[in-house]
Amino acid sequence: MSSPDPQPLVVHADKLSPAFPDRAAWGTVKQLRAWQAAALEAYRETQPRDFLAVATPGAGKTSFALTLAAELLNRRIVERITVVAPTEHLKTQWAQAAARIGIQIDPNFGTRQGRTSADFQGFALTYAGVAANPNALRIRTEQRNTLVILDEIHHAGDARSWGEAVREAFEPARRRLALTGTPFRSDANPIPFVRYEPDGTGALRSRADYSYGYGPALADGIVRPVLFLAYSGDMHWRTKAGDELTARLGGPLTKDLAAQALRTALDPGGAWIPAVLRAADTRLSEVRSGVPDAGGLVIAGDQTNARAYAKILTQLTGRKPALVLSDEPGSSKRISDFAESDERWMVAVRMVSEGVDVPRLAVGVYATPTLTPLFFAQAVGRFVRARAKGETASVFLPSIAPLLGLAAELEAERDHALKPPTAQDEAALLAEAEREQTEPDADLDEGAFTALASEADFEKVLFDGGEFGLQTMAGSDEERDYLGLPGLLEPDQVKDLLRRRQADHLERSEQRGTPTQPRPVAGHQQLRELRKELNGLVGAWHHRTGKPHGVIHNELREACGGPAAVAADAEQLTSRIERIRAWATRA
Repeated sequence: MSSPDPQPLVVHADKLSPAFPDRAAWGTVKQLRAWQAAALEAYRETQPRDFLAVATPGAGKTSFALTLAAELLNRRIVERITVVAPTEHLKTQWAQAAARIGIQIDPNFGTRQGRTSADFQGFALTYAGVAANPNALRIRTEQRNTLVILDEIHHAGDARSWGEAVREAFEPARRRLALTGTPFRSDANPIPFVRYEPDGTGALRSRADYSYGYGPALADGIVRPVLFLAYSGDMHWRTKAGDELTARLGGPLTKDLAAQALRTALDPGGAWIPAVLRAADTRLSEVRSGVPDAGGLVIAGDQTNARAYAKILTQLTGRKPALVLSDEPGSSKRISDFAESDERWMVAVRMVSEGVDVPRLAVGVYATPTLTPLFFAQAVGRFVRARAKGETASVFLPSIAPLLGLAAELEAERDHALKPPTAQDEAALLAEAEREQTEPDADLDEGAFTALASEADFEKVLFDGGEFGLQTMAGSDEERDYLGLPGLLEPDQVKDLLRRRQADHLERSEQRGTPTQPRPVAGHQQLRELRKELNGLVGAWHHRTGKPHGVIHNELREACGGPAAVAADAEQLTSRIERIRAWATRA
């Protein structure tokens, strides 16, 4: 998730090599961040041909890379810089960042063109551009001593053709610097120029030459702490066979049904998306009371939904959000214009999930069906860059197990593990490579189901390894308590406030614990109220006993009979409400 830093790139005067003759030529001399100075020192001690730096998004990988590039140019170790980035937009950002310290990079370089202008010390291109003509790049690399900067090096493992092209093009390079914030993948494609070592389990694991994780960066105040606000709700859809199904988002479902429930939630025609966008905009308003230029980003799964989400936001806020649909001419300018403005919202498909530098982004909505750890980490990385002390980030999520698990593991350090591929793995690798190279708006489940209706419930907040909140309706007072958390707080203050909110809600829930009389057959809204009441009591019982929500629901079904809560009638729901209250009374 490397992205050029907004501050001037800097060189620590005391750390410069004696062979660094023209210090003024490379920009303002200021203090490097501690990790950047340490990584630079580690590089100087070994002078390796290949160096892998793993640093959390927002830590300043670009500053480190260009500071090192400036030194290698000045010491005449290299004569040319080649930058390989994931997207067209990032090529431009690298060129702009390099220009601030006097290194001129051509972001419009094409492998079929002749010599570049003598004004340039190098050029930038994408991984796809490398794959288009690796032999031409190899010849250029052989002609001059070259430093190759491989930004987000894990992209060289996206497809075997890309990895092979990177290896072919840059094998002759004098030096190679690999950067990444997410050194892991869900496949076994080896990444070129990365060192792998046995991990004792029969797998090979990548080894970084310098690592700087989210935890240390958070402690150093370089990145923001993240509040994850999870939303569940009741989903209703029709299958391809014509069957109408109803299920709860995040409930115990098969993989296919869970995917369809998620797509139903993300359908702009239902009530889930408008409710979550309204909550996110409320949160953004609270953050902007302390950070006036704070912005929000909705990450959509396809272009059709992105346009629809933008329309909903326009209705909610009275202002059109910036809309970025694909990696095309004009998209970079729209992103840059948004980054430099104080507009509230941007809606985008995949291209803003990685590397794009908009430091004022503070609120996000994860509205895409993509559930891979890599994409999730890249997406969350858009919100973690800290500009001032006390800033927090808020990311709104569908309440489904894969995303909640990834949110809970945000601070975990991961390496890229390789296992010996089986024949089945080979087929999976090819399938994944094809999926990752399809158009962002490709609908893999087209025709598999039709979304009919959805409703949103605020479920909980995940922060610093803890869960806070009792399930409640979107728009409730309990939800507003969490949306109204101040936007400028230290992590300990955030956790303290969340604990207090939790205690208040538990007390309120128990105060409402008088026995409920059986209700007559209920209409839709009454059933919804009963489900919310039951879910709130289940949440309170979860916090008292530690049992998962699903286990508690199953115990209630065994005790009282009937189907899952989403399909239960008023009498069955009332029976379960009374049963769980009886448990609480005995406890």
